[in-house]
Amino acid sequence: MTGIGKSYIIPEMLPYNSTHKNRLVLFVRILLLTLMGWYLVCSFIPPGRGAIVRDVSFPTGSGIKRLAAELKRDGVIRSTWHFIVLARLRGVAHRLKAGDYRFTDAMTPGDILRKLATGDVDYRRFTLPEGYSVYQAAEMLEQKGYFKRDEFLAACRDTALLERLGIGAASVEGYLFPATYNLARNSTVEQLVAQMVGRFRQVYADMAAGGEGQGGLSSNGIVILASIIEKEAVSAGDKPLISSVFYNRLRMGMPLQSDPTAVYGVRAFAGKVTKDDICRRSPYNTYQVRGLPPGPIGNPGTDALRAALHPAHSAYLYFVARQDGTHCFSRTLEEHNRAVVRYLRN
Repeated sequence: MTGIGKSYIIPEMLPYNSTHKNRLVLFVRILLLTLMGWYLVCSFIPPGRGAIVRDVSFPTGSGIKRLAAELKRDGVIRSTWHFIVLARLRGVAHRLKAGDYRFTDAMTPGDILRKLATGDVDYRRFTLPEGYSVYQAAEMLEQKGYFKRDEFLAACRDTALLERLGIGAASVEGYLFPATYNLARNSTVEQLVAQMVGRFRQVYADMAAGGEGQGGLSSNGIVILASIIEKEAVSAGDKPLISSVFYNRLRMGMPLQSDPTAVYGVRAFAGKVTKDDICRRSPYNTYQVRGLPPGPIGNPGTDALRAALHPAHSAYLYFVARQDGTHCFSRTLEEHNRAVVRYLRN
C-alpha cells in the first residue's frame, strides 16, 4: 500500500504530561509554603523564653556570618541563613555597630538586628553615692560582681595611673565624682577610675571657672574640705554654713573636730562616733590634728564642692545635728553646749 490514505495513530501523551506537571507544581507550592512558614517562624517566634542569656562582643571589622554562627551555636537564633538573609533584606548587614551586647533566646532576629544597627550596646550600670569613700565604692563593685574589692583599691593607689590622671596624691579619693556610670562589659577597672576622675574634672572646672573660691585653699584643699562637708551634712542648704564653720576654725587655728574624720579608714561614718574614735591617733582625725587632714575622706558631690568653693559668710564656730538632719549653728561654746543638750541629750 502506498502512503496515500494511510492513517497513523498518534500516541496519547497528554494525560501523562498533565499529571507529572501537576505533581511538580504541587511539590513546588508545598516547598514554598514550607519555606515561607519556616521563614515566618524564624522571624517572629523566638527560639526560647529567655533561659539562654549570652554576652556577645561584636568587634570592629567583624562579619555578620561569624556573628550569626555564634548566635546559632549558643541557641539565641534558629538559623544562620535566615539571620543573614533578614539582615540583607533590611539593608543593615553592613551597618551593624561594634560593641558589647546582651542577647537572649526570647528575642527575635529582628530585635537582635535592631540593637546591632542602632548600637544599643549593653552596659553594666554603677552608681557612686555622694560622700562614699573608695573603700565603700570597692565593696559595692565587688557585691555587683564587676570588680574585686582589692583590684579596685589597687587601681585607686596605682602611682602610674595617678600620674596619668594628674593627681598629686596617694589615692584618687575625693576625685571620683558621684554619678551613674555605664560600664562596657569588657572595660577595665583602670578605665572606670579614669572615667570617674574625668567626670570630676569636668564638674570642678565648670564650678571653679569664676575663681578658686573665697577661702584661699588650693584645689586639693577644697576637695578635702568638700569631702568633710559631704559627710557632715544631710541637708544641702546647710552645706555653705558648715563650710563657713570650718573656714572660721581654720583661720583661728582651731581644730576642725569633725566626727567623720575620726573613723576614716576604720569604718563607714554612720552619724555617731565613740570616745575611742575621738582619741584614735590618725593623721585624718581632726580631733587629734589641726588643720585639714592629708587627703579627702570621701568623694564629694556638686553641692559640697560648691560649698567648699563658696562658703557662707558667718561667725559660727560650732554646729550640732537636729533629729530632722538639719543643723543648729552656734557662735560660742556656751551656745553650742545648750544646743547639744537640747538636740542630742534629750
